[in-house]
Amino acid sequence: MATATIRIDPARVIDKVDPRIYSGFTEHMGRCIYGGIYDPGNQNAELINEKTGLRKDVMDALKALKIPVVRYPGGNFVSTYRWQDGVGPRESRPRRPELAWLTEESNQFGTDEFIEFCRELGTEPFICLNMGTGTLEDALAWVEYCNSSANTYYANLRRKNGHEEPYGVKYWALGTNLALIQVDVAKSIAGNEVWGPWQVGQMESQDYAKKAFQWAKALRLLDPTIKLIACGETGFSDWDRVVLKKLAPVVDFHSIHLYTVSEGKHLVNVVGPAAAEKGIEITKSLIDLAKIECGLSKELTVCFDEWNVWDPVRAPGEKGAEEHYDLSDALAVASWLNVFVRKADIVKIACIAQSVNVISPIITSPTGLFLQTTYFPLQLFSNLMCGSSLNVHVGGSPTYSGETVPKFIHDLDVHAPESAKGTKLIDISAVLSEDGKEVRVAIVNRSDEEEFAVPILFGPETQVKDEVTVHEVWHEDLRAKNGFDGQNVKTVVRTEAWKGIYVLKKHSFQILVFTLA
Repeated sequence: MATATIRIDPARVIDKVDPRIYSGFTEHMGRCIYGGIYDPGNQNAELINEKTGLRKDVMDALKALKIPVVRYPGGNFVSTYRWQDGVGPRESRPRRPELAWLTEESNQFGTDEFIEFCRELGTEPFICLNMGTGTLEDALAWVEYCNSSANTYYANLRRKNGHEEPYGVKYWALGTNLALIQVDVAKSIAGNEVWGPWQVGQMESQDYAKKAFQWAKALRLLDPTIKLIACGETGFSDWDRVVLKKLAPVVDFHSIHLYTVSEGKHLVNVVGPAAAEKGIEITKSLIDLAKIECGLSKELTVCFDEWNVWDPVRAPGEKGAEEHYDLSDALAVASWLNVFVRKADIVKIACIAQSVNVISPIITSPTGLFLQTTYFPLQLFSNLMCGSSLNVHVGGSPTYSGETVPKFIHDLDVHAPESAKGTKLIDISAVLSEDGKEVRVAIVNRSDEEEFAVPILFGPETQVKDEVTVHEVWHEDLRAKNGFDGQNVKTVVRTEAWKGIYVLKKHSFQILVFTLA
């Protein structure tokens, strides 16, 4: 059995973990909304909220994730979306061709239904503006409809539609972006939404930045309280530099997006989030540079508003992107979440894509649902990994230096000092609980072959009690999946005597909860 050492000092705090890193995303794509969260035509009346048309079972599963913010309505979708089509009497709402995923949009679910969904879920809405076919006038009208208490046209239209009080939508994105790691390693990165070649309304970085700057000024005149999110790319693109240099004075967040894929290879899958970590580090430096050049002292942070494991060959977007995840994918999701906890000083919002059915931890049928393998790490993190992010060190862990997607992670690694080569197979984050009474340690053993006996050493002034609670996600079969026929992968909770060393099973994820003595 291999060995490695984990060192944690509760006195070495990185920053408070923002609960918004456990946010969600709902797009008009595939069965995410229709047949997912919203299903009024379902014949199983006991599953449906008669008043709202929302799925009760889906809402219960989402509530268990404690989702603080939900992003809407896209994604690719928003760049041809006319929000006015989705309000008012449903029988009068027009059907429109939908160009992002080449379908039709019924508009039976729109702004008012989304706000109803957020209120029932207990989450804050986050709306993306259409900077593809949309105009600044459309954007101002949408903000007015949602947030204004004035005696003006769109505020009165909201009242006419049965909603007297403003919705108070805080978060507004100036267009959206999507970065997808392609299976073809030679292509490395392809993107869409605003900056991508197949996006409706594609722009070059300078053109987007100039347009978004003017939009930001006007939107803040209408509602100075809103928080604006700039459309970034991956964090390791020159687009991000150009956009930040222009928009830093007028936005509150810079968004970056990334998806990781496995090519069917486990280690490629679980080390993929290293690209996101590098993108976050580069973006933090670009933010610092923009603030220096613009003479800014305000807070400007990262909104990682789309992320997940998604193989577009295995689950094509135009066919609904319904991934069927296995244990390897769950470990990749846990590795993603470790990144966001470790980067708590700069990442303040992160939205997993998407909420239901579409590359989602929840899959529905007309008669029920099942929880995918990826649901369980997400649930554990959102419920346990809050508080203060701690600086942790893993010594002696084997590393992976093979093929990566995107390829640049491997290429950078080749030229790194010997001591820094490779992505560690033991991946970890840790928090001090909000009440200061517990240290919680999230550990992914990425190795599909080796177990590790791991001493966990705390700071010199820290002692823990002689029991540890273990929340474990594991199965003997790395390719185990869940389905309507059964739940093979789930969380198992147990209490063990603590003697200073923990044995990590191969291909496992666990959160260890230590009580401070």
